[in-house]
Amino acid sequence: MKSIVVFCGSSPGKGTKYLEIASELGQFLGKNNITLIYGGATVGCMGAVANGALAAGGKVIGVIPQFIQDHEIAHHGLTELITVDSMHTRKLKMYELCDAAIALPGGFGTMDELFEMLTWQQLDLHQKPIGLLNVDGYYNGLLELLNSMEKSGLLRKTDKTRLTVSHEMESLVNYLLENDSPKNDPTIFSKV
Repeated sequence: MKSIVVFCGSSPGKGTKYLEIASELGQFLGKNNITLIYGGATVGCMGAVANGALAAGGKVIGVIPQFIQDHEIAHHGLTELITVDSMHTRKLKMYELCDAAIALPGGFGTMDELFEMLTWQQLDLHQKPIGLLNVDGYYNGLLELLNSMEKSGLLRKTDKTRLTVSHEMESLVNYLLENDSPKNDPTIFSKV
């Protein structure tokens, strides 16, 4: 069984679109027998992606630090909830359990998880594909920043293209699980 780690916000964001896309992604993973790995919380987009996968009969593994679990926001209806001692251990465990990674809209935590995975790939610690679901242009500013980093000579183009960007959820999931390393299909994906 394949598995995808999903990085996303513990907040719902404004309106309902981020919760809806998180739930849709969870449902898609569950229906397609793809294990969801995520941060283990029951709130915000994190809770929505987990609940979507569970509602579709999917396997969901949450990884949560003890200090967050102590705040009673851990999701206790998961297939498995792994409690760890720190945020660093959480990221490592989620990485170990997944075959690929997708970032949905989120805040600092989502950025931290995404960039840690990208940095590890840049350092040849892994070659797991990493995708960014650009919901309603949420990540356009980040993509502009990456272009600026490359133009400034602080980011190599080969490293910038490690991130596969799409606005189509199902195609992105299938693409990441079918490819061992990032590649570009210009019909649905963009390379920053």
